[in-house]
Amino acid sequence: MNAITNPQDIETRLTDLEVKASFTEDLVEHLNQIVVRQQRQIDLLTRELLQLQQQSGEGATVRSLRDELPPHY
Repeated sequence: MNAITNPQDIETRLTDLEVKASFTEDLVEHLNQIVVRQQRQIDLLTRELLQLQQQSGEGATVRSLRDELPPHY
């Protein structure tokens, strides 16, 4: 008798697949929550970076590297 045609073996394999599918669904949901949390953190950090750039840009002037050379050059 072939192992695949045995109803008990088929039932066992089906149960194993269902368990694996359930664990996979849980893992995917957990990973999705992590991605959502990380995206929120990225969005927050992006906003903070833009604010810092705006703050530093208000009082900063653009200087040429030639302005940085000592006078004897």
